[in-house]
Amino acid sequence: MTEDDIPAVLDMERLACPHPAHAWSEDNYRSSLRSGYWTRVRTHLGTGQIIGVCVAMDGVDEMHLLNIAVDKDWHGTGLARGLLGALYASCRQAGVPLLWLEVRPSNERALAVYRRQGFVEVGVRKGYYPAPGGREDALVMRLDLKAAQA
Repeated sequence: MTEDDIPAVLDMERLACPHPAHAWSEDNYRSSLRSGYWTRVRTHLGTGQIIGVCVAMDGVDEMHLLNIAVDKDWHGTGLARGLLGALYASCRQAGVPLLWLEVRPSNERALAVYRRQGFVEVGVRKGYYPAPGGREDALVMRLDLKAAQA
């Protein structure tokens, strides 16, 4: 992902998110790039249109998935699993054993993907996300990449 990709990523994500408050801002993406976070975009082979994005922050012996979004027309196609697979491969190559994330309890599609991938719920962050009419909790989930590889 480059800074030139950000406008297309923002357009894609805003259309994919059920509420504008769920989407990342331009500054979130620019800051991630400046910080050297792991970032990937997926493009449609025929059109070059950006259809998916994934951003993760590395730490000491862990990686934190910050954002993953897939074009609405590509939901259910395995694109999110593919982005996660690229992240897992990068983690394993770097010897990172744990991957963390937060997810909205109302995001049933994402929860189903994460559970199928082997993530387990380990906590709740109260009022973590902005939501229409207030705040929404976040489920904290973890994937043990060493156990998942076995």
